[in-house]
Amino acid sequence: MIHQERELQFKLEELQRTISDQNLELLPDYHQRVAILKELNYLDPESSTVQLKGRVACEINTADELILTELILDNMLSEFEPEEIVALLSCFVCQEKNASEPVLTPQLAKGKDMILKIELKMAEVQKLYGLETATAPGTSVLRFGLTEVVYEWARGMTFKQITELTDVQEGSIVRTIHRLDETCSEVKNAARMIGDAALYSKMELAGQAIKRDIVFAASLYY
Repeated sequence: MIHQERELQFKLEELQRTISDQNLELLPDYHQRVAILKELNYLDPESSTVQLKGRVACEINTADELILTELILDNMLSEFEPEEIVALLSCFVCQEKNASEPVLTPQLAKGKDMILKIELKMAEVQKLYGLETATAPGTSVLRFGLTEVVYEWARGMTFKQITELTDVQEGSIVRTIHRLDETCSEVKNAARMIGDAALYSKMELAGQAIKRDIVFAASLYY
């Protein structure tokens, strides 16, 4: 009986140690992220309840939630046409590190600078709260290598023509545009949530502009 009691006592101590805060290795990281979200008004500073910005961020799964939410709620996309918006959004889903330098229109160059400034702001706030996984200020993880390609595709250029604008493989271009279609849907849902009818209409047009031709043709393997 004493042996069974000691075994139960040992199991109880083990369970208490398992659920203790000391065993939660990611707890400091969690607190840092909560503090960042409060600083940026994604969470209420007092009650920690999710604010409008937080609800919008929850709609974003294919891109950087913080940067894209700032773009949406600061109404920064309003001055761009649908094909320009979808081209700029490509930086969130493009995975090509060594793509050739794109030729950007003045509007696209302006949008690129705008996005990079928001990324820098987010990085500085995260570093301020000691988040080790944050992007170092002055560097960028966003890739604009296919911005020109997506822009021309959205304007109606053929697939053969856009492949001549970059050294990126055709498969990577198709994959980027497919992921971009998902991002457009997420931004459209966010626009509907905040009641931005203009942005909703633009994202609907942007989605229609890229969802065409061979890029979205049914695979022969299915």
